[in-house]
Amino acid sequence: MQRHIACFALVVADYDEAIDFYVRKLGFELREDTDMGGGKRWVLVAPRGAQTAILLARAVDDEQRAAIGRQTGGRVGFFLHTDDFARDHASMLAHGVRFLEAPRHEPYGIVAVFEDLHGNRWDLLEPTA
Repeated sequence: MQRHIACFALVVADYDEAIDFYVRKLGFELREDTDMGGGKRWVLVAPRGAQTAILLARAVDDEQRAAIGRQTGGRVGFFLHTDDFARDHASMLAHGVRFLEAPRHEPYGIVAVFEDLHGNRWDLLEPTA
């Protein structure tokens, strides 16, 4: 098997709130939601057809809670590629996703920065062919 990144953890305040954001507002699929006992769950979400998933990890202590929304120090740290920027941008706006800028055309594609439910910054990007 070829090596690949299967998932990465994103620290969140609440599992269900995060699932709602990623599934309903961004259109991701809920791949797994397994009760691990003791209030812990294994929750994976991902864009449909994507190989890499996000593990939604509920913060359990002060250090983890302090990282919520600042996991990349305030810079864009996550990149959501699309094959139709206009479609996804309009859908995300309609679902209340907060964009920090108007879409812009760059040599590498059409892009706009948005925030997830906790303020982590993402690029929505339709790469140039």
